[in-house]
Amino acid sequence: MVITISLVNYTKFNLLHSMRHIYIIVLSFFITVNLFAQTNKNPLLTSDFQEQRKWVDSIYNAMTLKEKVGQLYMVQVMSNQDLATKKQVLNLITEHHIGGIIYSNGGPVRQAKLNNELQSLSKTPLLIGMDAEWGLSMRLDSTYAFPWNMTLGAIKDNKLIEETGKKIGEHCKRLGVHFNFAPVVDINTNPNNPIIGNRSFGEDRDNVTEKASYFMKGMQSAGVLANAKHFPGHGDTEQDSHYTLPTIGFDEKRIDSVELYPYRRLIKEGLSSVMVAHLNVPKLDSTGFPSSLSKHIVTDILKDSLGFKGLIFTDALTMKGAADFDETGDIDLAAFKAGNDVMLMSENVGIGVSKIIQAYNKGEVSEKRLEHSVKKILQAKYKAGLANYEPIGIYNLVEDLNRLEDDVLYEELIENAVTILQNIRGVLPIRQLETKKIAYVNLGKASGDIFFNELKKYTKVHKILFDNIDDLEGKLQPYNTVIVGLHHSNRSPWESYKFSDKELVWLNEVSKTHTVILDVFVKPYALMDLKEIENIESIVVSYQNSKIAQEKSAQLIFGAFASKGVLPVSAGSFFVAGEGIPSFGIKRLGYTLPERVGMSSEKLKKIDSVAQYAVNQKMTPGIQLLIAREGKVIYNKNFGKHTYKGKEKVSFDDIYDVASLTKILATLPLLMELVEQGIVSLDDKLSDILPEYKESNKANITIKKMLSHYARLRPWEPFYYKTLDTITKRPSKKYYRTERSNEFNIEVSKNLFLRSDYMDSIPKIIKDSELLDRLRYRYSDFPYYILKKFIEGHYDKTLDEIVQDRFYQSLGANYTTYNPYKRISNKKIVPTEEDDYYRYQKVHGYVHDMGAAMQNGIGGHAGVFSNANDVAKIMQMYLQKGFYGGKRYLKTQTVDKFNTCYFCENDNRRGVGFDKPQLGDEGPTCGCISMTSFGHSGFTGTYAWADPEEEIVYVFLANRTYPNAGKNLLLRENIRTEIQRLIYEAIED
Repeated sequence: MVITISLVNYTKFNLLHSMRHIYIIVLSFFITVNLFAQTNKNPLLTSDFQEQRKWVDSIYNAMTLKEKVGQLYMVQVMSNQDLATKKQVLNLITEHHIGGIIYSNGGPVRQAKLNNELQSLSKTPLLIGMDAEWGLSMRLDSTYAFPWNMTLGAIKDNKLIEETGKKIGEHCKRLGVHFNFAPVVDINTNPNNPIIGNRSFGEDRDNVTEKASYFMKGMQSAGVLANAKHFPGHGDTEQDSHYTLPTIGFDEKRIDSVELYPYRRLIKEGLSSVMVAHLNVPKLDSTGFPSSLSKHIVTDILKDSLGFKGLIFTDALTMKGAADFDETGDIDLAAFKAGNDVMLMSENVGIGVSKIIQAYNKGEVSEKRLEHSVKKILQAKYKAGLANYEPIGIYNLVEDLNRLEDDVLYEELIENAVTILQNIRGVLPIRQLETKKIAYVNLGKASGDIFFNELKKYTKVHKILFDNIDDLEGKLQPYNTVIVGLHHSNRSPWESYKFSDKELVWLNEVSKTHTVILDVFVKPYALMDLKEIENIESIVVSYQNSKIAQEKSAQLIFGAFASKGVLPVSAGSFFVAGEGIPSFGIKRLGYTLPERVGMSSEKLKKIDSVAQYAVNQKMTPGIQLLIAREGKVIYNKNFGKHTYKGKEKVSFDDIYDVASLTKILATLPLLMELVEQGIVSLDDKLSDILPEYKESNKANITIKKMLSHYARLRPWEPFYYKTLDTITKRPSKKYYRTERSNEFNIEVSKNLFLRSDYMDSIPKIIKDSELLDRLRYRYSDFPYYILKKFIEGHYDKTLDEIVQDRFYQSLGANYTTYNPYKRISNKKIVPTEEDDYYRYQKVHGYVHDMGAAMQNGIGGHAGVFSNANDVAKIMQMYLQKGFYGGKRYLKTQTVDKFNTCYFCENDNRRGVGFDKPQLGDEGPTCGCISMTSFGHSGFTGTYAWADPEEEIVYVFLANRTYPNAGKNLLLRENIRTEIQRLIYEAIED
């Protein structure tokens, strides 16, 4: 019985103890939830708010009255200021105990050093602010690190806006900036607004709010406090608040539904601070004073009605419009009484501090009111990490503010922003290049050269310079398509953006007679001046004239990527906010950074060293090198010069003799066409396609075997040798003349003409040549002499005419040609050799290969000249299984048929025309590439390879034969394949 009672009591005790424990847990939970709710209402509180409160209280309680009042001030500092101004700032810190600094102008290193010095002198760490709406101005090629808000407003994908905010926050944090006075949330419904414009996300309140919300979240996730400005709304005024006090004349209902709309959401989502605008808003405050001095606007509306508990900044107190205050310093006191926490850029801090102290001593300002603002400022400092302040590290600062990842994001932002507003008859993207004669006209006060040079990567485009409309119309007569670019300075969002009256007349006249693509690299308000648009086929808004904006807009015009942007503001009667015509990419090569396609820029730099080594060691005078992945060129560099002793550096539009690349760039695509048309098949014999071979020893050789170099054909024949004088070893007078005539009409080099009938001798020599003694893999040029004759016979045209008509023109391979000396300046043609065995002169603009030279420069195996960019287009067409630029050149199955190794089991790696990776340890590739890859190399040092599995195109052009062919050091030291290996090492995805 005793035992039973004890057990019952013990059970009751345990139950009571457990209930008490549960009660404590529940109580703690509710306390935590309550405290979290309080924290959530105050955006300045941190997750360790108890520690924050201790720090804030300890700092505040240790302050004198003057030190407390000093915390209310944030003064402007320029890191490039003179010594006298610097001393004034030092005095404000040591004597008046100011709470913060707002930086403007100067360089990052200077600012960091000055900031460290100023922080070291301040008893309480300084709160650092900056107007870095578009990132920090550290770019060499662009005024700002990121696009303006107007540009961002055109982007549909708000995750990109969040990432932009985050990147900008990271910039600020690295430079020791705690508050970024961004985002601007003004809804810009007035095109004539002189101060907002490009700084606004647009005119639609929902779009502005969305963009501002994502931007704020991104920036604050990086630990930098956001600031929404300019409260209650600066978007609809035609006056500049830097020079006057603009008036916002709307009633309360309009202001509440439009201007205040973004603030409601941002406040709910944790907005850290607000800047009150320098505006006169009569319907909210009838005093005529700036809104930053209005208690109704600051306290009644912002704090009480909207429930904002974050930090409140005035706009600059030095702005015009406060003339009714009798003495300097009164404006500071009025702003504080209105409810602001921080007086930004006061005209005289010392007097302002004195005025506020006087008011405090008179009882006009209570301790509670002072404590409210000062503690909020201290909370912000704690949240910004100033409780554990560390000086800014100077090492690598500039590099950290110019990160590759920021460039990658900038590119993506512009691609998503560029907007097509008009596209009559689907002019964009430009197709059928073979039918287009394109001119470019540069309007505006800034250069569009970057845009023009990018356009030229796609096809032949001529820049037209003119003085008047008659001059312009005359020069445009040969062209059927005109791209007009309006370019103004990208230095700031306030630069000029309009067409001149003359330019509007020119545009109107030209659009009556030509297909016009108008591309404006300014804010879309420029389009408001257009009187009519029905004659302008396409209108594109690129928003800014930055380097990347110009490049990306050119790529969009030619279909390298799809159009996604929408107009953030209305532009006159023609265009309404939200409009944007989507377009589709047509699989032309684009140009981007390696990281966007899963490759490392840093690792690709190793290629620079290898290429430069090849030049330095005189393996070749110069190199053009291009790498593309996933349809994007991610590396395109030049090394060396045209010749070792010359001064002409290799440039992108120089062209090289590509030698045997001709086989896959000219003869092979034409044959592929004929195969899929059923004109010929790979199993056809030579006797089937050329009757003269029926009685020859080559009658039963198939095209497949021949192009797989598995047909017992001899490698080559020195046709030229028998045309030399047997004694002098120079061109025989029997076969050559120094002047052209009907009898001597084959131009093998400058002022050297071969007898016209000799072209008939070459096919006969090949037909009658002996076969090798046994069947094995043996590389030979003969198949391409044979196929050249067949193809030219079928079309009744020369090979150069055929390939231009059927491939090069429509591909936009306008640098690709036979016999470039006929139409291209020698300054743009890289010389190939100082010939001392046949032509006895510099081979420059004429084909290096002797057999091709003896065919008037047009060989099926050699003769093509090109640059790396054009070769890449053709290789990309192959990689895309015969499709490029919106046109299907070849069927997928045709490309696959030729890219097949039919005799691998016989130790022959070759495809049909294409070279393939080695089967053993040695061969034409790095050995680190897929077996589906294909390409070719050329005697002059050229190389082109494509890999379908990694979607990589690699082009290497050189003139290693200059000044003489000699030893092939490029091949001996595996320079081309070593670069290929480094390409694959750079893949990171």
